[in-house]
Amino acid sequence: MMKKQIAVFGSTGSIGKQTLSVCQAHRDLFATKALVFGSNVELGAAQIREFDPEIIGVFDIESAGTIAEMFPEKTVLAGSDVWSIAAFDSIDSVVNGVSGFDGVFPLINALRAGKEVALANKESVVCAGGLVHKAQEEGGGVILPVDSEQSAIFQCLAAGRKADVSSIILTASGGAFRDFSMDELANVTPEMAMKHPTWSMGKKITIDSATLFNKGLEIMEAAFLFNMDADHIKVLIHPQSVVHSMVEFEDSSVIAQLSVPDMRLAIQYALTFPERIESPAARLKLSEYAGLTFRGPDTKRFPALDMAYEALRAGLSMPVAYNSGNEVAVKRFTEGDIKFTEIPDCVCYTMNNIEKIQINSMDELLYCDAQARRLASEYVVKR
Repeated sequence: MMKKQIAVFGSTGSIGKQTLSVCQAHRDLFATKALVFGSNVELGAAQIREFDPEIIGVFDIESAGTIAEMFPEKTVLAGSDVWSIAAFDSIDSVVNGVSGFDGVFPLINALRAGKEVALANKESVVCAGGLVHKAQEEGGGVILPVDSEQSAIFQCLAAGRKADVSSIILTASGGAFRDFSMDELANVTPEMAMKHPTWSMGKKITIDSATLFNKGLEIMEAAFLFNMDADHIKVLIHPQSVVHSMVEFEDSSVIAQLSVPDMRLAIQYALTFPERIESPAARLKLSEYAGLTFRGPDTKRFPALDMAYEALRAGLSMPVAYNSGNEVAVKRFTEGDIKFTEIPDCVCYTMNNIEKIQINSMDELLYCDAQARRLASEYVVKR
């Protein structure tokens, strides 16, 4: 395997840090060509010293100036210019660990440039699926999934022909509040919501796991990645987070992918595909588990899943309303403006009121995103 030149977008976030752990474990296989982050100067500087990238991107302008002063010998890009790094000729593979809607920009740039993208940002394909398809057709870029669930499906599909797939089954831990009553959910605080029972992740995705909005986004992401309609995508609650997802074939066989809950496995597989090499993650010891359990989700307590199916079936700007409305709602929840149980209400308001249009350009995408965010903020004021 030739040494890959890697660009890590979101290097100071959860996915970025775990990607660099993989790169550190396999320095003979991966060279960290570029690091891109938001504003965490202290951690970003430590990563630059450790991995010695040639190119640095810092989205926050002031933080970029600080980094440029600290590393005058490096190429430092700032603001929206950082998205162009995904298309640089010297880069083979882009790890897109950017949080939220902003992940659209490096993904489309990388695909247009024919890059391999290890995709951890589900929001980009949920909101801009048509534009992402177009970028792939124009440039020939390839997406390899990094979400543990989508990586699991990707691996399970190797067991048979796509034409023989009956359904794909996404597993969900259920989050920290899977057994809470409605009254208990109404009293959930941001501090409580930011503690995941099995995974170590960033703040936003941890809260999304607690509301099941993360799983709703994954439903739409799976539809895009594997060309499946809503009727053939299922969700099961699996608290142990050992079975990462499954594929059911027409002959009633179900193929599952299992491992310890460690994102480095999915990240590494996306970077080494189709090869498998030793991982820095621990090996799964099933004898240490008393049992693996599964149950259907409670969509009355957690309506995010039904709303995701609605957005997927409706298409047009509805997935944008689902994602961007949720981004605003989560932010307002963490700021104490709305309750945990009002997050889905905020998204519902956004979906019900957004202008339903076909998204054929980046301008139209940005228009719908802005409208969704305005509507979600409007809900907070009106409620």
